[in-house]
Amino acid sequence: MEVVIASSSVDFGISSWDLQTGSENLRYKSCASSSHGLATLGGEFLASSQISDSCSSGSILYWSWHKPQVDVRNFPEEPIGPIICNPEGFYLFGGGSSGYLYMWEVSSGKLMKKWRAHYQSVTCLAFSEDGSFLVSASHDGGIKVWCLLTLFNDSTYVEKKHPQKYSFSEHPLNITDLVTGSGLCNSIFISSSEDKSCKIWSLSRGELLRSITFPCIINAVVIDPGESVFYAGGTDGNIYIAALNADCNSNENYRLYILDALSGQSGCINCLAFSTDGVTLVSGLEDGMIRAWNTISRSVVHVFKHSKGPVNNVLIVKQPPTSNLQSQDDQKNWQILSCKKRLKIPLPPSLEKYIDYEESQYKAIRRPSIEDLHDNEYYSYNVMKNQIEELQRQSSSSSSAMELARLKQELKNCTEFCGHYKKLYEDLHRICIEDLTFLKE
Repeated sequence: MEVVIASSSVDFGISSWDLQTGSENLRYKSCASSSHGLATLGGEFLASSQISDSCSSGSILYWSWHKPQVDVRNFPEEPIGPIICNPEGFYLFGGGSSGYLYMWEVSSGKLMKKWRAHYQSVTCLAFSEDGSFLVSASHDGGIKVWCLLTLFNDSTYVEKKHPQKYSFSEHPLNITDLVTGSGLCNSIFISSSEDKSCKIWSLSRGELLRSITFPCIINAVVIDPGESVFYAGGTDGNIYIAALNADCNSNENYRLYILDALSGQSGCINCLAFSTDGVTLVSGLEDGMIRAWNTISRSVVHVFKHSKGPVNNVLIVKQPPTSNLQSQDDQKNWQILSCKKRLKIPLPPSLEKYIDYEESQYKAIRRPSIEDLHDNEYYSYNVMKNQIEELQRQSSSSSSAMELARLKQELKNCTEFCGHYKKLYEDLHRICIEDLTFLKE
């Protein structure tokens, strides 16, 4: 079950709808988000960076899925525009109006790193599918690719004069959106800009693969799951379908590499999101409307009304079990909710405003998810791992004994597997010999 989540730059809250039925779910209060300023934290919480009347202040708010009120209010050092959480939900990244990037640890709220990424305000952030690369873009058209391993390694980061992996400046104007494809670190990513172009880049080689010019400014881009085409939402109300593959033929009614368009929308398109079903495309418009398209039939299947203000963020996320206990899986959802209550998972702590330079070591702690409740091995392994790391920090000799015990257990398991496969090989060998003997006779 998937949910459409939308926010606006005007304080009308965050709206949510069931993508399949079109019914409205919970509305979260007190939100006037910046563009690309809506994200989920590990599937448990919503986060949004807020637009402030004062240019010198801003905030990041957290909501629980099942509560309309704000749970946690964070006040960073400067106004934060785009935010994004890495795929595992460990770290929250934010782009500042000064061009700085911020990295917080979600479980502790620690500000782990702050660095100068761009000379002007950061406008977009995107992660590669495996979370190994972060792509950032700015108002001056610059794009940079950051390797997370380099960011975590302080010695490597300091030694490098330019710590980014790649830097691009082919766009002369503001970057409006970034999207990455599948294929881990060998994937592509697409950038759209106010210069009316979309550019396709290789994430592994750092090369420009293709540049496509559109009839208008493109505010949002998404990639079709099959990665043969991508969709580009324009200020003229059209969603253009452009080719990623070189062998696609352009439509004579459009420019090079533009195949077709989804038309009939009343206003400027600000944001796009693709469902995991590979068919449904959702668009957020300047007039506060949200449309869900069937990309096969090219027809609108749902129309949602968010507010009188413009929709500047739209997400499609998996519906948390606790957000709708009136579904057909009420009994299962209630059991999961009961387990969650027994876990007593706390709210995320407030984000630190400044870096604590006296803290020399940081550690990411993964909060157990609801699915992990059914996997006892997950807990036994992680409990032992956490104990080992804790003892190592305390310089205790007991950690060596625990590590030795763990290695012995792994050796025992490997020996058992080897014995099992050896027996299978002997049985197969015996059967083959018997079959050959039977054929000769």
